[in-house]
Amino acid sequence: MDTPSQSDTAADLRPTLDRLRAAWQHTRPDARQRLDDLARLRDAFTAGRDAMLAAIAADFGHRSVHETLLSDAMTVTSEIDHLRRSLRGWMKPRRVGSGWRLWPARAQVRHEPVGVVGVMSPWNYPVNLALIPLATAIAAGNHAYLKPSEHTPRTSEWLRDLLAAVFPADRVAVALGDATLGAAFSALPFDHLVFTGSTAVGRRVMAAAAPNLTPLTLELGGKSPAIVAADFPIEQAAARLATGKWLNSGQTCIAPDYVLVDHARRDALVDALRGQARARYGDLRDAGDYTRIINEGQYRRLRGYLDDARERGLEVIELVALDPVRAEAERMIAPTVVLDPGDDARVMQDEIFGPILPVRGYRDLDEAIAYVEARDRPLALYPFSRDRATVERILGRLLAGGVTVNDTLLHFAAGNLPFGGIGASGMGQYHGRAGFDAMTHAMPVLWQSSRAASDLLKPPYRGFVERMVKFLAG
Repeated sequence: MDTPSQSDTAADLRPTLDRLRAAWQHTRPDARQRLDDLARLRDAFTAGRDAMLAAIAADFGHRSVHETLLSDAMTVTSEIDHLRRSLRGWMKPRRVGSGWRLWPARAQVRHEPVGVVGVMSPWNYPVNLALIPLATAIAAGNHAYLKPSEHTPRTSEWLRDLLAAVFPADRVAVALGDATLGAAFSALPFDHLVFTGSTAVGRRVMAAAAPNLTPLTLELGGKSPAIVAADFPIEQAAARLATGKWLNSGQTCIAPDYVLVDHARRDALVDALRGQARARYGDLRDAGDYTRIINEGQYRRLRGYLDDARERGLEVIELVALDPVRAEAERMIAPTVVLDPGDDARVMQDEIFGPILPVRGYRDLDEAIAYVEARDRPLALYPFSRDRATVERILGRLLAGGVTVNDTLLHFAAGNLPFGGIGASGMGQYHGRAGFDAMTHAMPVLWQSSRAASDLLKPPYRGFVERMVKFLAG
């Protein structure tokens, strides 16, 4: 697939949004239309899978096909299936009590589509993080406008072609362009905007959306910790941490960003991680299952973290040997551990977004909990303990966007669990029912009876009417 040449300009954006909104206002998609749209999207997605795999691999330089199948293919088809199974039930008006004071009125909540939903998706999982919110917007009865990442241009072009084949141009549109176009996109008066990316860019998106009072779902990042309690088997912890950290070479917003482990077993954890790295990737001569860093800028940023750590005298351990010439040529960074970095180290200040794992020892669990508690609330939290009371102790003190206990990443793939951050790691949630609720308006409706006591509640407030008012007021 050639590098795409098509791109949009800021001047194209508002007319496209107006076209999408006018079409939505003319005919709002009913349940049948939504289900048909999702079915056709799934069929086209499945048929185009090989082209997707090629596009993503070309954008990364090399990416494990199996990791793409798991993270971008499986997640999308699973979510579309979940939306289709559940949609009619979610769309039904929900009857609620109106309270005895309003008797005999009836009350209900109706989930109504809001209009046009904007989706700004990132490069690290360029299909998953584009199509899951877009499919959710369609399930919720909206039209959608997607701005995929400019850092994965071939995949973005594939997305545009896929969606153009499935949807009419006035139901789903795609804008291709750079960060300048993205800034203009975020300033459009959407009825809802979903952004996935860094905390720094998320702040700019929020500021751009503020003049329009656009409701936002911000899926950001941060430093997601893993806490390994003293009772948890170290080999199993290493295996599950390795999967979470090295999938996509750590370019995952919910990857464990650092590990806190009881100090007596710190070195044992490093040895177990080394064994995992060698078992999975050998000496990286083949490296068919090891994903490259997305671009030169990200590669230099990660190298800078390691250079900074070494300059500070920290122990930096490459778990698998890697030829430096090849590393430069192919943008490869070996699975690497940094031991006991201080808070002044750059690797502890920013979200890493790469295969570098700081490992810090702690004296007791309260110290580990306090360390996490003193920092921004993370997008993900990973407690490891076989003792339920220990896990509850951690969960009772720490608040995170989502949690997987005794493993990593998997809460993202659970369709019935909402996904989202809190504080610096984001706001709002999507996936499954949470996404449907976020992209609809829960509209309350009160149905009044032909005869109602409220007909009597009017001046003059004397006699029976006065007694009724005082009774109702309690």
